[in-house]
Amino acid sequence: MAVLLTNGFYILFPIFIIYLCTTYPILDKIGMVIICYGVGLVLGNINILPHNILASQNTLCEVSVAISLPLLLFSLDLRQWLHLAGKTILSMVLATISVTVASCIGFLFINGLVKESWKLVGMAVGVYTGGTPNLASIKTALQVDPTIFITFHTYDIVITLFCILFFITVAQNICNRFLPRFKILETTGIEIGEPENKKLKNAEPENADILHSEGIDSYKGILRFKILLKLAGALVLSALIVGAALGISRLFPKDYATSMTILMITSLGIGCSFIPAIRNIEKTFQLGMYIIMIFCLVVSSMSNFSLLTNLNYPILLYVGFTVFGSLTLHGLLCMIFKIDTDTFIITSASAICSPPFVPVVASALKNKAVILSGLTTGIIGYAVGNYLGITIAYIVKSLT
Repeated sequence: MAVLLTNGFYILFPIFIIYLCTTYPILDKIGMVIICYGVGLVLGNINILPHNILASQNTLCEVSVAISLPLLLFSLDLRQWLHLAGKTILSMVLATISVTVASCIGFLFINGLVKESWKLVGMAVGVYTGGTPNLASIKTALQVDPTIFITFHTYDIVITLFCILFFITVAQNICNRFLPRFKILETTGIEIGEPENKKLKNAEPENADILHSEGIDSYKGILRFKILLKLAGALVLSALIVGAALGISRLFPKDYATSMTILMITSLGIGCSFIPAIRNIEKTFQLGMYIIMIFCLVVSSMSNFSLLTNLNYPILLYVGFTVFGSLTLHGLLCMIFKIDTDTFIITSASAICSPPFVPVVASALKNKAVILSGLTTGIIGYAVGNYLGITIAYIVKSLT
């Protein structure tokens, strides 16, 4: 019963947060996702959750991410991705190089201070090029000590939260001073007998009306019966996509199942965006963001802050150095290769924070056009994370 009530709280609390942010603008400035993340951190560390909640939390995390992805993709315009694909892939490659270099340099400082520290390199490369599924897979592959794994994962959650805060607050303003501004392909209209007139325009926050709104005002009207009816259909379609993806993933080896499932969910979601009747359903993006808030609330409540009262400084410093060192190196490489600010931020968020946070960061950037870029590079990261993490770990082991 306690587990059922907790799951009910996870599902209903984000609705309450949406209402509060609609009513009190100061809360909207903090951000709905950040509030959910903060409440989850408190909830998971005051010893009120049922002791047998872990399995339910894992299931809810997996389901929420899977169901939300198609909803977030239904309304996207693939033209933006086709325009941005080249520099997005380049930025992802630069991010991967940065993570690998930073994790290896960090190893030089902790070698000998942490038992089998070469395994930390593998976990860091895997999780910061892919995500939590890669972290769990590499932990099993390298037979990482459970205590070391839990410590690493807890520090990762805390430091990643600071990284997300940076991305959604001051990152765009700071990076615009050093990197080119993001440019979007704006359709200005079609004249009879004339080709479609397109031009590139700087994507400033005040030009956000070019894109669909992701602000709190965009949730207004979502409870109207006509919209709810269509959203129910979109939710069913999203569930069918997840079911189909799970079925297809069984055709592949077990080690690739997670990557293939996410890849198929994204591919089918993109495919549906080409169907006008689906693409024009109102509020699908907002429904997807609501489900992402459930994910943020659940995953943050799984943290263990008791590890912060007895800090393992070598692991803490290693995680911090890898995250912020790779972010700094990635920024410098983007300056050299003239990658724009928003592409740098979204690919960094996708790599370091994992794809579920891509919509959150894109919303803060007021740039929906980069969502598909972030999700795509995140999926590629899921696919290569295990290979890269395990390979780099054994290379480091052999060299030391």
